[in-house]
Amino acid sequence: MSRAEPFHCPYCGDEELEPEAEPVGAWRCRACLRVFTVSLVGLALGGSEE
Repeated sequence: MSRAEPFHCPYCGDEELEPEAEPVGAWRCRACLRVFTVSLVGLALGGSEE
């Protein structure tokens, strides 16, 4: 199973990302050198926000 690839770094917005070995599923930004993971928390239920 392949993982979805993020389009940009959530910290600096750069698009130069590469997979990082540890932790599993992590990405490294070549511009700001941050290592991050992206995870799905769940789906939002329908309805209005107040």
